[in-house]
Amino acid sequence: MRLIFMGSPEIAVPSLRAAARTGDLIAVITQPARGKGRGRKVALSPVAEECRRMGIEPMTPSSVRTPEFLDSLRHLQPDLAIVVAYGKILPPRVLETPRLGCVNVHASLLPELRGAAPIQWAIGRGARETGVTLMQMDEGMDTGPVLLQEKTGVGEEETAETLAGRLSLMAADILLKGIPALKKGELTPVPQDHSRATYAPVLVREDGLIDWGMEAEQIANRVRGFAPWPGTYSTLRGKRMLITSARALPSPARGNPGEILGAREGGLDVLCGKDLLRILTLKPEGKREMTAPEFLAGYHLTGGDRFSG
Repeated sequence: MRLIFMGSPEIAVPSLRAAARTGDLIAVITQPARGKGRGRKVALSPVAEECRRMGIEPMTPSSVRTPEFLDSLRHLQPDLAIVVAYGKILPPRVLETPRLGCVNVHASLLPELRGAAPIQWAIGRGARETGVTLMQMDEGMDTGPVLLQEKTGVGEEETAETLAGRLSLMAADILLKGIPALKKGELTPVPQDHSRATYAPVLVREDGLIDWGMEAEQIANRVRGFAPWPGTYSTLRGKRMLITSARALPSPARGNPGEILGAREGGLDVLCGKDLLRILTLKPEGKREMTAPEFLAGYHLTGGDRFSG
């Protein structure tokens, strides 16, 4: 089949390689180069970088809604478009251009966790199972019929970064199985049960602000799920503290949420709405990441010290 691949971040790279193995890859479409970091140095998307290694010149349109882009797409005469974390909503005219339409690999078990950040919210909400879904795209946000799904467990200590790495390989594998089966007509699209839909909206900085009234386990999940961005953070004596690793522990202690109970077993124990959070590593504002004992060596606690939102 004549295939088009559309994707941008690192998680899409294994799927790009898989697409090249399942048909005639006639075009790769990715986001334009953008400024990154403090210096705003212009950088190619990870998919564009992989295209360089593969000897492919990617298309980097600033918009997929212009007549010029649509004309170029039609000129390619694709049989199928494969979309993996491209980063833009495709209009109906683009969805209808390939002979067999567009398929998407989404990093959740749809209809659960529709949206831009399914991996982060899966961990942030304490999911014990997730996976990848190959779906036929329609005009909605991750609402199209399901073609294939693969499941995987979520480890108790797993982070969004490690889970993204595993799911990226699963996405490639589901394409290697699904695209040949789709070509042979062996896949039956199954409509999603929209009543079971949950959502994983794009993360914003405010999502990382810790509400100490939450249960300790909920906060620990967000520490694992929201790294590296927006991170989970709080304020102590007017200084921003980024919590980089922590675990929830049962505790009958009572008091004000955010109250620091003291240093125990290499961690800093903080009272939550339920149980306590043991902070293992943190990054004070303007300083490097450090362990809790390193932090306490230069930071003298006083009675009543408390993290605040």
